[in-house]
Amino acid sequence: MNKLAIITAFLGGVRNRYMVYHPDRELEAKLEMASKVIGCEGVELCYPADFSDIKETKSLLDRFHLGVSGINFRSRRTGKWLRGSFTSEITAERQEVVDDLKKAIDFAAEMGCNRITTCPLNEGVDVPFEADHVKMWDYAAETLTAACSHNSKVKIGLEYKKNDPRTRVIFGSAGEVASFCHWLDVDNLGATFDIGHSLLAQEHPAQAAVLLAKTKRLFYVHLNDNDGFWDWDMIPGTYHLWEFVELFYTLRKLGYEDDWYAFDVFSKEVDQVETFDAVMAMTRKLEEITDRLEPAEVEELLTERNPVKSIRYLYSLI
Repeated sequence: MNKLAIITAFLGGVRNRYMVYHPDRELEAKLEMASKVIGCEGVELCYPADFSDIKETKSLLDRFHLGVSGINFRSRRTGKWLRGSFTSEITAERQEVVDDLKKAIDFAAEMGCNRITTCPLNEGVDVPFEADHVKMWDYAAETLTAACSHNSKVKIGLEYKKNDPRTRVIFGSAGEVASFCHWLDVDNLGATFDIGHSLLAQEHPAQAAVLLAKTKRLFYVHLNDNDGFWDWDMIPGTYHLWEFVELFYTLRKLGYEDDWYAFDVFSKEVDQVETFDAVMAMTRKLEEITDRLEPAEVEELLTERNPVKSIRYLYSLI
């Protein structure tokens, strides 16, 4: 059974363009909250926010009995790298982000999680003729290859997303990440598969996960849900019950078991501990429904490809 973790950023300040829902918190307060969530086994730490004192971070994790699913490297930051970090036209900025990522890689190795995830949201464009696309891809190749070479045992997962804050991010789909990694031919560069971002990209999540796995780039999984029009970071199963069941069934076939699921769920008016209690419970419920699938019968249905029979079978499970 996969372990469940919360990204620490979602236990701190929560705000959108209009309102502030929850206040900023120190790491100790966030980890204490995570320890109160029923079913939470760990956290995805955020770099640099959670690493001002590595000894204190490790002590807090021990005190609250929390594992580490990965380290989230923030490649977009207020006041820095405004025209992209990995793809910046400014050589010094590209070097700066690589040097900082190497520090995060060292922390990942020290924490024993050996996994970095980064969502390069500021790498892209808003309008035509805003950037040289040839240079942009070459800069991304240059910086990420340099970072990956720092420690081949630490995997770096690119969390692709179609847009936000750029109208078009360069890593917007599973296919774009798989193609980029194939081009670079670097074993420890792959994808963080976020089902909400997959839905936003109009992908079929299970299909996208298989592509990443077949290209040996399925490194890590984030769970949340949305309506397909915006990345709302909702509780898993809010909109896409059967897509989650199919994804879980497929991930098991692919061998993604006994690893971590991490959650980036945006809690607005509701208490964050209460929200993540529901997140954990709903995820285990979706897994329970997945457990009801009879593999032999499912595989026969998949071979027959009769959607009427498939849907009737699925609804017989509930």
